[in-house]
Amino acid sequence: MTDIVDTAVNAGSFNTLVAAVKAANLVDTLKGPGPFTVFAPTDEAFAKLPAGTVDALLKDIPQLTKILTYHVVSGKVMAADVVKLKSATTVEGSDVKIDASSGVKVNDSTVVTPDVAADNGVIHVIDAVLMPTSVATAAASA
Repeated sequence: MTDIVDTAVNAGSFNTLVAAVKAANLVDTLKGPGPFTVFAPTDEAFAKLPAGTVDALLKDIPQLTKILTYHVVSGKVMAADVVKLKSATTVEGSDVKIDASSGVKVNDSTVVTPDVAADNGVIHVIDAVLMPTSVATAAASA
């Protein structure tokens, strides 16, 4: 098995996420011992963002770091455990809302592939980029 970063690279559908992790200097963290649970948006999820959003974030490392760490929960939380939760506190510090009443939703995203195992945690593939309230509010007022 490989760590979370290499697992994402090898999957081939997380090029934007991997580029963002590199830009925010989070590679070493996500290659660390963890364990981490990562809600990983696919390239298609990033493509749903308004035009120019990704490029703007790649130039705003503090905001990018906030968004990326909002996708990470400390510990290895497998799907069987996620479905029992109503929320989870992210590394960013805010909570994500979890709704397992019809599939599994994290905030407004849907988990499309759960339990992608890595040496230092687990990846749950999601279909939308999660935005912490502080970033969403700032983006709306910009």
